[in-house]
Amino acid sequence: MAELTHKRVVKIAIPIVLSNATVPVLGAVDTGVVGQLGQAVPIGAVGIGAVIVSLFYWFFGFLRMGTTGLTGQALGAGDRREVSALLMRALLIGAVAGLAIIVFQAALFWAAFRLSPASPEVEAMARAYMQIRVWS
Repeated sequence: MAELTHKRVVKIAIPIVLSNATVPVLGAVDTGVVGQLGQAVPIGAVGIGAVIVSLFYWFFGFLRMGTTGLTGQALGAGDRREVSALLMRALLIGAVAGLAIIVFQAALFWAAFRLSPASPEVEAMARAYMQIRVWS
């Protein structure tokens, strides 16, 4: 086994850090673009919509984090069959969770806006924004 050095850890960690940073950055970029309209309602809608979508994304962080650790253990043990099984399980759980979000998005959005109320105009635009993000 190769020696564990800071350089090797950083080489592995940088893509993970960049991946984690892209979700909130997308919402910030969307807010900046909509901010060019100079109207408060679209800015508020994208802002609250981005926060809610990011929250849904982070709810499923367990899948990514858990799969990564277990896959590392299986790979380190040389168990290719378990690596394949972990991949298939993670893909299945991800597909089912994604389908559930698509099917139940109206109920999820309703619940999110009960916890974080907004004006009717902001809520309508935020729902449209979140639907775009869910389908993209």
